[in-house]
Amino acid sequence: MTSVIVIDDYDDAAEVLCEYLEMNDIKVLARGNNGKEAVELYKKYKPDLVLMDLVMPKFDGYHGLQKIREFDPKAKIIMITGSLSQHTEKTLRGLQASATIVKPYETNHVIDTIKKVKNGYLMYSSR
Repeated sequence: MTSVIVIDDYDDAAEVLCEYLEMNDIKVLARGNNGKEAVELYKKYKPDLVLMDLVMPKFDGYHGLQKIREFDPKAKIIMITGSLSQHTEKTLRGLQASATIVKPYETNHVIDTIKKVKNGYLMYSSR
């Protein structure tokens, strides 16, 4: 079974995503609300994957991605964003995001992306 942590400051969206993941045999180990919590939860749980929103107050997804990479360069981190500009995509590539999912997304696409990233595929942008 694949294990994940979900990081999103919007509780309703995180709750729905977590429920869907659990229904598809993906174990949600923990949830966090910002990039700083992402790092703390990653160190504590060591999940197979991280699903992290990009725009969050205080410590954003860039912070979480960068700090997790410093701790574990091989971490599998899927970033979720409402807008993927060329600048954002370039920055996420530079920080070595495993994949990027653009909102709004279909939940089946999230499952497919998780499977691909877990198996070693890098997908810098997808819908």
